Amino acid sequence: MTQTVPAEAGSATPLRPVAPKARIAVLDLIRGLAILGILAVNADGFAGPMSAYGSIALWPFSNEGGAAIAKWVVDAFFHEKCITLFSMLFGVSLFLVGGDRTDKARGRLVWRRVGWLFVIAMIHGFLIWWGDVLSLYAVTAMVAALWLRGLKARTLMRVGLPLFLLFAALQMAPAAINLAPPEQKAKAIEQFVPGPERQAEMKAKVAADIAEGRGSFQGAQALNARQYVNLMMFETIAVIPTLGLMLIGLSLFKSGFLAGRSSAWRYGVMIAVGAASLAVVGWLEWQASVDERLILGADGVVALLTPLISLAYASILILLWRGGATWLTPLARAGQMAFTNYLTQSIIMTSIFYGGRGALLGQVDRPALWGIVIAIWVLQLIWSSWWLSRFSMGPLEWVWRCLSYGRLLPIRRDVAGAPAIA
Repeated sequence: MTQTVPAEAGSATPLRPVAPKARIAVLDLIRGLAILGILAVNADGFAGPMSAYGSIALWPFSNEGGAAIAKWVVDAFFHEKCITLFSMLFGVSLFLVGGDRTDKARGRLVWRRVGWLFVIAMIHGFLIWWGDVLSLYAVTAMVAALWLRGLKARTLMRVGLPLFLLFAALQMAPAAINLAPPEQKAKAIEQFVPGPERQAEMKAKVAADIAEGRGSFQGAQALNARQYVNLMMFETIAVIPTLGLMLIGLSLFKSGFLAGRSSAWRYGVMIAVGAASLAVVGWLEWQASVDERLILGADGVVALLTPLISLAYASILILLWRGGATWLTPLARAGQMAFTNYLTQSIIMTSIFYGGRGALLGQVDRPALWGIVIAIWVLQLIWSSWWLSRFSMGPLEWVWRCLSYGRLLPIRRDVAGAPAIA
C-alpha cells in the first residue's frame, strides 16, 4: 500500500512515494496479519484443484481427527477474516495514493497504478496460480471505488455497509427452507447435498484434475488457466461485497479507527464484539467442519459477523502497537512487503504442488499443509525484515511503482531520498 507525496504548488517536482518516517505503522501491521493469514486460507487451493477447494466430501483425504481440526482452525479463525482486512486496506490505499478527486496528478497516478495491477493480476492468475484476488481489486477499483474515494467517512459507510449487508443477506436466504413443508424441504436440501451419483461424478472430476495438474508442467498450466477463468466468472458477483468492504475500510480510516487514532475504549468494545462473533462463527464452523452437519443459512451468519472479527483482530494489533509492542515489527515488515509476499507465496506453493515441479497436488493432507504454511510464515517474517533493512521497498513493490510512476525509482536505503511504501 503506497502513500504518495504530491508535488508542491507551482513546482516541477514529480510525485514520489512517501518518506519512511511518514509511514502509517498500524496499517503495515494489520496488512502483515492479513497477508500471512491469507496463505493459511489459500493452502487448500494450492494443495488441491479448484474442484476440491474448501470441500470435505471432495477433498482427497478423509475428514477425521487432526484433519477435521485443521480445517476448522482455518475456517473459524482465518477464512474471510484476513481477506476482509486486506479488502478494507485496499480501499484505504486508493485514497492514500490518489487523494481526493480534485488532485488530478495523483488521480492519474492511482489510475495507472490500478491499471498495472490488473496486468500483473492477469500474469499471476493465468501463469502462476488461479486463486488470484488482484484482478478483483483492480476491477472493483476501476468500476466504482476510485470514483468514490473522495467521499466523507460517513457517506462512505452509508454506501459501503448496505452493499456488504446485501451480500450477507443473500447468503442467509437458504435458511428460509426450514419453514417449508417437509417434502419441499427435503427436495431443497438435495441441492446442497448432492446424491451418490452426483458425488461420484464430482469425485471423478477431482481425480482427473489432480492427475492433469500433477502429470506435467503443461498440464498444470492448462488446468490452472481454466480454473482462473472459472474464478473470474464468480468475480463479477464478488465485486459487490468487495466494493462494500473497500468503502467501509476507507470510512474507518478517515474516521481514525484504522489509522490507530480512536480511543482505547472503542478498540476494547470492538474486541469484545469480535470475540462474541468469533464464538458464534467458531461453533457454526465446528458443525460444518468437524460434525459435518448442514445448517442452512450459516454462511450468511458467518459473512455478517466476519468483518466484526476482522476489526477485532485489527484492534488488538493497534492496542499492542500503541502499548510499545516492538516485537511485532517483523509482522509490520511483512505487511510493508505484502505485494511481494502475496506473489511469492504463489510461486513457492505452486513449486511444491504443481506438475513439472514438486508435483504434490492432491498428496498432502491439511495437517501437513499447516506445517508448510507455518514454515513460509517464518520465512517471510525473516525475509521481509532482512530485505527492508537494506532496501526501502519490496522488490515487486519497486517494479509496480516504477511502472506506475513511469520512471525508475531509487530502492537502496543508501540512496538519499529513497522512497518507501506506506
